Amino acid sequence: MTPERLGLLWGITVFAGAGARLLAALSGLPGVVLLLLSGLLIGRSGLGLVEPLDLGEGLETTVGLLVSLVLFDGGLNLRLPGDTIKATVLRISLLRLLLSLGAGILAAHWLAGLGWSVAAVYSAIVLGTGPTVVTPIVQQIRLAPPLGDVLEAEGLVLEPVGAVLALLLLELLLGDLYGWRGLAIGLLSRLGGGVLIGIVVGWLLAELLRRLPSEHAVGLRLQLTLGVLFLMFAICEWLLPESGLPASVAAGVVVGRRPSTQAAELDELIRELARLAITMLFPLLAADVSWAELSPLGWGGVSCVLVLMLLVRPAAVGVATIGLPLDWRQRLFMGWLAPRGIVTAAVASLFSIRLEQAGILGAGRLQGLVFLTILMTVGIQGLTAQPLARVLGLIQSEPEESGEAALQTGQILSDPGQQ
Repeated sequence: MTPERLGLLWGITVFAGAGARLLAALSGLPGVVLLLLSGLLIGRSGLGLVEPLDLGEGLETTVGLLVSLVLFDGGLNLRLPGDTIKATVLRISLLRLLLSLGAGILAAHWLAGLGWSVAAVYSAIVLGTGPTVVTPIVQQIRLAPPLGDVLEAEGLVLEPVGAVLALLLLELLLGDLYGWRGLAIGLLSRLGGGVLIGIVVGWLLAELLRRLPSEHAVGLRLQLTLGVLFLMFAICEWLLPESGLPASVAAGVVVGRRPSTQAAELDELIRELARLAITMLFPLLAADVSWAELSPLGWGGVSCVLVLMLLVRPAAVGVATIGLPLDWRQRLFMGWLAPRGIVTAAVASLFSIRLEQAGILGAGRLQGLVFLTILMTVGIQGLTAQPLARVLGLIQSEPEESGEAALQTGQILSDPGQQ
Protein backbone atom coordinates (compact mmCIF):
# COMPACT_ATOMS: atom_id res chain seq x y z
CA MET A 1 0.00 0.00 0.00
CA THR A 2 1.43 3.37 -1.03
CA PRO A 3 1.98 6.08 1.59
CA GLU A 4 -0.49 8.31 -0.26
CA ARG A 5 -3.18 5.63 -0.14
CA LEU A 6 -2.44 4.96 3.54
CA GLY A 7 -2.73 8.64 4.38
CA LEU A 8 -6.02 8.85 2.48
CA LEU A 9 -7.38 5.84 4.39
CA TRP A 10 -6.69 7.45 7.76
CA GLY A 11 -7.82 10.87 6.60
CA ILE A 12 -11.21 9.56 5.42
CA THR A 13 -11.62 7.45 8.57
CA VAL A 14 -10.88 10.23 11.05
CA PHE A 15 -12.95 12.74 9.06
CA ALA A 16 -15.91 10.34 8.99
CA GLY A 17 -15.62 9.76 12.74
CA ALA A 18 -15.34 13.50 13.48
CA GLY A 19 -18.34 14.16 11.26
CA ALA A 20 -20.34 11.55 13.15
CA ARG A 21 -19.37 13.20 16.45
CA LEU A 22 -20.45 16.61 15.14
CA LEU A 23 -23.77 15.24 13.91
CA ALA A 24 -24.33 13.59 17.29
CA ALA A 25 -23.65 16.87 19.10
CA LEU A 26 -26.04 18.78 16.86
CA SER A 27 -28.82 16.21 16.70
CA GLY A 28 -28.66 14.62 20.15
CA LEU A 29 -28.52 11.14 18.59
CA PRO A 30 -26.21 8.55 20.23
CA GLY A 31 -22.68 9.13 19.01
CA VAL A 32 -21.77 5.44 18.90
CA VAL A 33 -24.65 4.73 16.52
CA LEU A 34 -23.54 7.47 14.14
CA LEU A 35 -19.90 6.32 14.34
CA LEU A 36 -21.01 2.85 13.34
CA LEU A 37 -23.08 4.20 10.44
CA SER A 38 -20.18 6.36 9.26
CA GLY A 39 -17.97 3.28 9.05
CA LEU A 40 -20.60 1.41 7.05
CA LEU A 41 -20.88 4.38 4.70
CA ILE A 42 -17.16 4.67 3.89
CA GLY A 43 -16.43 0.93 3.95
CA ARG A 44 -17.16 -2.21 1.98
CA SER A 45 -20.92 -1.96 2.58
CA GLY A 46 -21.08 1.62 1.28
CA LEU A 47 -18.84 3.77 -0.87
CA GLY A 48 -15.81 1.49 -0.65
CA LEU A 49 -13.45 4.33 0.25
CA VAL A 50 -11.77 2.52 3.16
CA GLU A 51 -10.48 -1.05 3.23
CA PRO A 52 -9.04 -1.84 6.69
CA LEU A 53 -7.21 -4.94 5.43
CA ASP A 54 -4.98 -2.63 3.37
CA LEU A 55 -3.19 -1.91 6.66
CA GLY A 56 -1.94 -5.50 6.66
CA GLU A 57 -0.23 -6.58 9.87
CA GLY A 58 -0.31 -2.98 11.02
CA LEU A 59 -4.07 -3.29 11.57
CA GLU A 60 -3.64 -5.60 14.56
CA THR A 61 -0.93 -3.43 16.09
CA THR A 62 -2.82 -0.18 15.60
CA VAL A 63 -6.08 -1.56 16.94
CA GLY A 64 -4.34 -3.18 19.92
CA LEU A 65 -2.56 -0.01 21.02
CA LEU A 66 -5.65 2.17 20.66
CA VAL A 67 -7.83 -0.36 22.49
CA SER A 68 -5.28 -0.48 25.33
CA LEU A 69 -5.64 3.30 25.66
CA VAL A 70 -9.44 3.03 25.81
CA LEU A 71 -9.33 0.28 28.46
CA PHE A 72 -6.68 2.15 30.46
CA ASP A 73 -8.92 5.19 30.50
CA GLY A 74 -11.82 3.00 31.63
CA GLY A 75 -9.79 1.63 34.53
CA LEU A 76 -8.50 5.11 35.35
CA ASN A 77 -12.03 6.45 35.83
CA LEU A 78 -13.58 3.33 37.35
CA ARG A 79 -15.47 4.15 40.53
CA LEU A 80 -17.27 1.53 42.60
CA PRO A 81 -18.49 3.14 45.82
CA GLY A 82 -19.95 0.79 48.39
CA ASP A 83 -19.79 -2.97 48.91
CA THR A 84 -23.22 -3.45 47.36
CA ILE A 85 -22.07 -2.13 44.00
CA LYS A 86 -18.91 -4.26 44.03
CA ALA A 87 -21.02 -7.33 44.80
CA THR A 88 -23.39 -6.45 41.97
CA VAL A 89 -20.57 -6.18 39.42
CA LEU A 90 -18.93 -9.40 40.61
CA ARG A 91 -22.14 -11.42 40.56
CA ILE A 92 -23.26 -10.14 37.16
CA SER A 93 -19.82 -10.85 35.69
CA LEU A 94 -19.66 -14.41 37.04
CA LEU A 95 -23.23 -15.32 36.12
CA ARG A 96 -22.91 -13.88 32.64
CA LEU A 97 -19.63 -15.73 32.15
CA LEU A 98 -21.42 -19.00 32.86
CA LEU A 99 -24.94 -18.49 31.53
CA SER A 100 -24.30 -16.19 28.57
CA LEU A 101 -21.38 -18.22 27.28
CA GLY A 102 -23.36 -21.47 27.18
CA ALA A 103 -26.53 -19.87 25.83
CA GLY A 104 -24.56 -18.03 23.15
CA ILE A 105 -23.02 -21.27 21.91
CA LEU A 106 -26.46 -22.92 21.62
CA ALA A 107 -28.02 -19.90 19.88
CA ALA A 108 -25.15 -19.50 17.41
CA HIS A 109 -25.23 -23.21 16.50
CA TRP A 110 -28.98 -23.83 16.35
CA LEU A 111 -30.14 -20.47 14.99
CA ALA A 112 -27.21 -19.04 13.03
CA GLY A 113 -25.86 -22.36 11.76
CA LEU A 114 -22.28 -22.09 13.06
CA GLY A 115 -20.36 -25.23 13.87
CA TRP A 116 -19.98 -26.01 17.55
CA SER A 117 -16.32 -24.90 17.73
CA VAL A 118 -16.87 -21.68 15.79
CA ALA A 119 -20.04 -21.02 17.83
CA ALA A 120 -17.97 -21.26 21.01
CA VAL A 121 -15.51 -18.68 19.64
CA TYR A 122 -18.42 -16.40 18.72
CA SER A 123 -20.02 -16.68 22.15
CA ALA A 124 -16.74 -15.78 23.87
CA ILE A 125 -16.13 -12.81 21.54
CA VAL A 126 -19.56 -11.25 22.28
CA LEU A 127 -19.48 -12.13 25.96
CA GLY A 128 -18.42 -8.72 27.22
CA THR A 129 -20.36 -5.51 26.85
CA GLY A 130 -18.22 -2.76 25.42
CA PRO A 131 -17.11 0.07 27.74
CA THR A 132 -16.29 1.96 24.54
CA VAL A 133 -20.02 2.16 23.80
CA VAL A 134 -21.53 1.84 27.28
CA THR A 135 -19.60 4.81 28.66
CA PRO A 136 -20.65 7.31 25.94
CA ILE A 137 -24.27 6.17 26.26
CA VAL A 138 -24.23 6.49 30.06
CA GLN A 139 -22.64 9.94 29.85
CA GLN A 140 -24.96 11.18 27.12
CA ILE A 141 -28.18 10.18 28.88
CA ARG A 142 -26.79 11.25 32.29
CA LEU A 143 -27.74 7.96 33.91
CA ALA A 144 -28.09 8.38 37.65
CA PRO A 145 -25.08 7.04 39.58
CA PRO A 146 -23.96 4.55 40.53
CA LEU A 147 -25.92 2.45 38.00
CA GLY A 148 -23.71 3.78 35.22
CA ASP A 149 -20.62 2.75 37.19
CA VAL A 150 -21.95 -0.80 37.44
CA LEU A 151 -22.56 -1.03 33.69
CA GLU A 152 -19.12 0.39 32.86
CA ALA A 153 -17.38 -1.89 35.37
CA GLU A 154 -19.13 -4.96 33.97
CA GLY A 155 -17.71 -4.21 30.53
CA LEU A 156 -14.22 -3.56 31.88
CA VAL A 157 -14.25 -6.89 33.70
CA LEU A 158 -15.84 -9.11 31.06
CA GLU A 159 -14.43 -7.69 27.82
CA PRO A 160 -10.80 -8.72 28.51
CA VAL A 161 -12.02 -12.08 29.86
CA GLY A 162 -14.06 -12.69 26.70
CA ALA A 163 -11.16 -11.73 24.42
CA VAL A 164 -8.71 -14.04 26.20
CA LEU A 165 -11.23 -16.90 26.29
CA ALA A 166 -12.03 -16.43 22.59
CA LEU A 167 -8.33 -16.59 21.71
CA LEU A 168 -7.87 -19.80 23.67
CA LEU A 169 -10.94 -21.37 22.07
CA LEU A 170 -9.56 -20.34 18.68
CA GLU A 171 -6.22 -21.98 19.48
CA LEU A 172 -8.09 -25.08 20.61
CA LEU A 173 -9.97 -25.11 17.31
CA LEU A 174 -6.79 -24.65 15.28
CA GLY A 175 -4.95 -27.35 17.19
CA ASP A 176 -2.48 -24.99 18.87
CA LEU A 177 -3.90 -25.85 22.30
CA TYR A 178 -4.82 -29.29 23.59
CA GLY A 179 -7.61 -30.22 25.97
CA TRP A 180 -9.80 -28.32 28.37
CA ARG A 181 -7.09 -28.48 31.00
CA GLY A 182 -4.80 -26.48 28.73
CA LEU A 183 -7.67 -24.06 28.13
CA ALA A 184 -8.19 -23.49 31.85
CA ILE A 185 -4.47 -23.05 32.52
CA GLY A 186 -4.14 -20.67 29.59
CA LEU A 187 -7.10 -18.59 30.76
CA LEU A 188 -5.80 -18.26 34.30
CA SER A 189 -2.22 -17.57 33.25
CA ARG A 190 -3.08 -14.89 30.69
CA LEU A 191 -5.67 -13.17 32.82
CA GLY A 192 -3.64 -13.50 36.02
CA GLY A 193 -0.38 -12.63 34.31
CA GLY A 194 -1.92 -9.60 32.60
CA VAL A 195 -3.49 -8.31 35.81
CA LEU A 196 -0.26 -8.84 37.77
CA ILE A 197 1.84 -7.02 35.15
CA GLY A 198 -0.75 -4.24 35.02
CA ILE A 199 -0.70 -3.79 38.80
CA VAL A 200 3.12 -3.62 38.92
CA VAL A 201 3.40 -1.26 35.94
CA GLY A 202 0.53 0.86 37.24
CA TRP A 203 2.23 1.24 40.62
CA LEU A 204 5.56 2.16 38.99
CA LEU A 205 3.86 4.69 36.73
CA ALA A 206 1.96 6.19 39.66
CA GLU A 207 5.21 6.57 41.58
CA LEU A 208 6.92 8.22 38.61
CA LEU A 209 4.04 10.67 38.22
CA ARG A 210 4.02 11.40 41.93
CA ARG A 211 7.75 12.03 42.15
CA LEU A 212 7.93 14.31 39.10
CA PRO A 213 8.50 17.90 40.25
CA SER A 214 5.33 19.97 40.05
CA GLU A 215 6.94 22.42 37.61
CA HIS A 216 6.91 19.78 34.85
CA ALA A 217 4.04 20.38 32.43
CA VAL A 218 1.12 17.99 32.25
CA GLY A 219 2.17 17.30 28.65
CA LEU A 220 5.29 15.50 29.87
CA ARG A 221 3.19 13.44 32.27
CA LEU A 222 0.88 12.50 29.41
CA GLN A 223 3.79 11.44 27.19
CA LEU A 224 5.27 9.38 30.01
CA THR A 225 1.91 7.70 30.68
CA LEU A 226 1.38 6.78 27.01
CA GLY A 227 4.95 5.55 26.64
CA VAL A 228 4.69 3.26 29.66
CA LEU A 229 1.22 2.04 28.66
CA PHE A 230 2.12 1.16 25.08
CA LEU A 231 5.38 -0.51 26.13
CA MET A 232 3.53 -2.56 28.74
CA PHE A 233 0.89 -3.62 26.20
CA ALA A 234 3.52 -4.64 23.65
CA ILE A 235 5.48 -6.70 26.21
CA CYS A 236 2.30 -8.40 27.44
CA GLU A 237 1.27 -9.35 23.90
CA TRP A 238 4.76 -10.66 23.23
CA LEU A 239 4.83 -12.79 26.38
CA LEU A 240 1.15 -13.81 26.66
CA PRO A 241 -1.12 -12.91 23.70
CA GLU A 242 -4.28 -11.03 24.71
CA SER A 243 -2.96 -10.43 28.23
CA GLY A 244 -2.42 -6.79 27.30
CA LEU A 245 -6.14 -6.10 27.67
CA PRO A 246 -6.50 -7.07 31.35
CA ALA A 247 -3.12 -5.46 32.00
CA SER A 248 -4.36 -2.14 30.59
CA VAL A 249 -7.45 -2.19 32.80
CA ALA A 250 -5.46 -3.13 35.91
CA ALA A 251 -2.84 -0.44 35.29
CA GLY A 252 -5.57 2.15 34.83
CA VAL A 253 -7.25 1.17 38.09
CA VAL A 254 -3.97 1.46 40.02
CA VAL A 255 -2.96 4.79 38.47
CA GLY A 256 -6.48 6.12 39.02
CA ARG A 257 -6.04 5.74 42.79
CA ARG A 258 -2.84 7.81 42.93
CA PRO A 259 -2.65 11.01 44.99
CA SER A 260 -1.53 13.85 42.73
CA THR A 261 -2.24 17.54 42.43
CA GLN A 262 -2.29 17.30 38.63
CA ALA A 263 -4.25 14.05 38.39
CA ALA A 264 -7.52 15.61 37.23
CA GLU A 265 -5.93 17.52 34.36
CA LEU A 266 -3.94 14.49 33.19
CA ASP A 267 -6.96 12.20 33.42
CA GLU A 268 -9.01 14.58 31.29
CA LEU A 269 -6.33 14.59 28.58
CA ILE A 270 -6.23 10.80 28.59
CA ARG A 271 -10.02 10.69 28.35
CA GLU A 272 -9.93 12.99 25.32
CA LEU A 273 -7.33 10.76 23.66
CA ALA A 274 -9.48 7.71 24.41
CA ARG A 275 -12.44 9.45 22.75
CA LEU A 276 -10.24 10.16 19.74
CA ALA A 277 -9.25 6.48 19.65
CA ILE A 278 -12.94 5.50 19.61
CA THR A 279 -13.61 8.06 16.87
CA MET A 280 -10.88 6.43 14.76
CA LEU A 281 -11.53 2.78 15.57
CA PHE A 282 -15.28 2.51 15.22
CA PRO A 283 -15.46 3.73 11.59
CA LEU A 284 -12.32 1.78 10.69
CA LEU A 285 -13.61 -1.55 11.98
CA ALA A 286 -17.17 -0.98 10.77
CA ALA A 287 -15.74 -0.32 7.31
CA ASP A 288 -14.69 -3.98 7.21
CA VAL A 289 -18.32 -5.16 7.31
CA SER A 290 -19.74 -6.37 3.99
CA TRP A 291 -23.33 -7.22 3.19
CA ALA A 292 -22.00 -10.40 1.58
CA GLU A 293 -21.10 -11.62 5.08
CA LEU A 294 -24.34 -10.44 6.70
CA SER A 295 -26.93 -11.49 4.13
CA PRO A 296 -26.29 -15.29 4.28
CA LEU A 297 -27.09 -15.21 8.00
CA GLY A 298 -30.69 -14.24 7.24
CA TRP A 299 -33.35 -14.47 9.92
CA GLY A 300 -31.33 -17.13 11.71
CA GLY A 301 -28.61 -14.61 12.53
CA VAL A 302 -31.13 -11.96 13.52
CA SER A 303 -32.99 -14.38 15.79
CA CYS A 304 -29.70 -15.47 17.38
CA VAL A 305 -28.89 -11.88 18.34
CA LEU A 306 -32.44 -11.22 19.53
CA VAL A 307 -32.27 -14.26 21.80
CA LEU A 308 -29.08 -12.87 23.37
CA MET A 309 -30.66 -9.42 23.76
CA LEU A 310 -34.17 -10.32 24.91
CA LEU A 311 -33.71 -13.61 26.78
CA VAL A 312 -30.13 -14.42 27.75
CA ARG A 313 -29.02 -11.00 29.05
CA PRO A 314 -32.16 -10.26 31.11
CA ALA A 315 -32.14 -13.79 32.55
CA ALA A 316 -28.46 -13.58 33.57
CA VAL A 317 -28.93 -10.14 35.16
CA GLY A 318 -32.13 -11.29 36.90
CA VAL A 319 -30.43 -14.32 38.44
CA ALA A 320 -27.29 -12.35 39.37
CA THR A 321 -29.23 -9.63 41.21
CA ILE A 322 -31.37 -11.94 43.35
CA GLY A 323 -31.06 -10.77 46.96
CA LEU A 324 -29.51 -7.42 46.07
CA PRO A 325 -31.30 -4.14 46.89
CA LEU A 326 -32.31 -3.40 43.30
CA ASP A 327 -35.85 -2.57 42.28
CA TRP A 328 -37.45 -3.75 39.04
CA ARG A 329 -36.54 -0.53 37.20
CA GLN A 330 -32.80 -0.97 37.69
CA ARG A 331 -33.00 -4.68 36.85
CA LEU A 332 -34.95 -3.93 33.70
CA PHE A 333 -32.50 -1.28 32.47
CA MET A 334 -29.43 -3.37 33.29
CA GLY A 335 -30.99 -6.35 31.56
CA TRP A 336 -31.59 -4.28 28.43
CA LEU A 337 -28.40 -2.24 27.94
CA ALA A 338 -25.59 -4.48 26.70
CA PRO A 339 -24.08 -3.07 23.48
CA ARG A 340 -20.94 -4.65 22.08
CA GLY A 341 -18.04 -2.42 21.14
CA ILE A 342 -14.62 -1.97 19.63
CA VAL A 343 -12.82 -4.86 21.33
CA THR A 344 -15.53 -7.21 20.06
CA ALA A 345 -15.17 -5.88 16.50
CA ALA A 346 -11.37 -5.96 16.62
CA VAL A 347 -11.19 -9.53 17.92
CA ALA A 348 -13.72 -10.72 15.34
CA SER A 349 -11.82 -9.13 12.44
CA LEU A 350 -8.48 -10.56 13.49
CA PHE A 351 -9.80 -14.02 14.36
CA SER A 352 -11.72 -14.42 11.10
CA ILE A 353 -8.47 -13.79 9.20
CA ARG A 354 -6.75 -16.58 11.13
CA LEU A 355 -9.65 -18.95 10.54
CA GLU A 356 -9.67 -18.21 6.81
CA GLN A 357 -5.91 -18.77 6.60
CA ALA A 358 -6.37 -22.14 8.34
CA GLY A 359 -9.18 -23.10 5.96
CA ILE A 360 -11.81 -23.40 8.69
CA LEU A 361 -15.39 -23.29 7.41
CA GLY A 362 -17.55 -20.57 8.88
CA ALA A 363 -14.90 -17.84 9.23
CA GLY A 364 -16.93 -15.36 7.16
CA ARG A 365 -20.14 -16.27 8.98
CA LEU A 366 -18.38 -15.77 12.33
CA GLN A 367 -17.32 -12.23 11.45
CA GLY A 368 -20.71 -11.49 9.92
CA LEU A 369 -22.57 -12.69 13.01
CA VAL A 370 -20.32 -10.71 15.36
CA PHE A 371 -20.83 -7.51 13.39
CA LEU A 372 -24.56 -8.20 13.16
CA THR A 373 -24.52 -8.44 16.97
CA ILE A 374 -22.70 -5.11 17.19
CA LEU A 375 -25.04 -3.45 14.68
CA MET A 376 -28.19 -4.62 16.42
CA THR A 377 -27.09 -4.03 20.01
CA VAL A 378 -25.51 -0.62 19.36
CA GLY A 379 -28.28 0.50 17.02
CA ILE A 380 -31.34 -0.71 18.93
CA GLN A 381 -30.09 -0.28 22.49
CA GLY A 382 -28.21 2.94 21.73
CA LEU A 383 -31.36 4.56 20.36
CA THR A 384 -33.69 3.26 23.07
CA ALA A 385 -31.49 3.68 26.17
CA GLN A 386 -32.35 7.32 26.84
CA PRO A 387 -36.13 7.00 26.33
CA LEU A 388 -36.18 3.88 28.51
CA ALA A 389 -34.13 5.55 31.26
CA ARG A 390 -36.45 8.57 31.15
CA VAL A 391 -39.58 6.41 31.41
CA LEU A 392 -38.08 4.45 34.30
CA GLY A 393 -36.99 7.62 36.11
CA LEU A 394 -33.29 6.72 36.06
CA ILE A 395 -31.93 9.94 34.57
CA GLN A 396 -29.78 11.98 36.94
CA SER A 397 -31.44 15.15 38.15
CA GLU A 398 -28.30 16.63 39.71
CA PRO A 399 -25.26 16.20 37.39
CA GLU A 400 -22.80 16.83 40.19
CA GLU A 401 -24.28 14.21 42.49
CA SER A 402 -21.72 11.56 43.35
CA GLY A 403 -22.12 7.81 43.43
CA GLU A 404 -21.68 7.85 47.19
CA ALA A 405 -24.48 10.39 47.60
CA ALA A 406 -26.79 8.30 45.47
CA LEU A 407 -25.84 5.25 47.48
CA GLN A 408 -26.62 6.99 50.77
CA THR A 409 -29.97 8.39 49.62
CA GLY A 410 -31.00 5.04 48.21
CA GLN A 411 -31.92 6.47 44.80
CA ILE A 412 -30.19 3.70 42.88
CA LEU A 413 -28.53 1.09 45.08
CA SER A 414 -28.76 1.10 48.83
CA ASP A 415 -26.89 -0.77 51.46
CA PRO A 416 -29.24 -3.11 53.35
CA GLY A 417 -27.58 -2.10 56.59
CA GLN A 418 -28.64 1.53 56.07
CA GLN A 419 -32.26 0.87 55.12
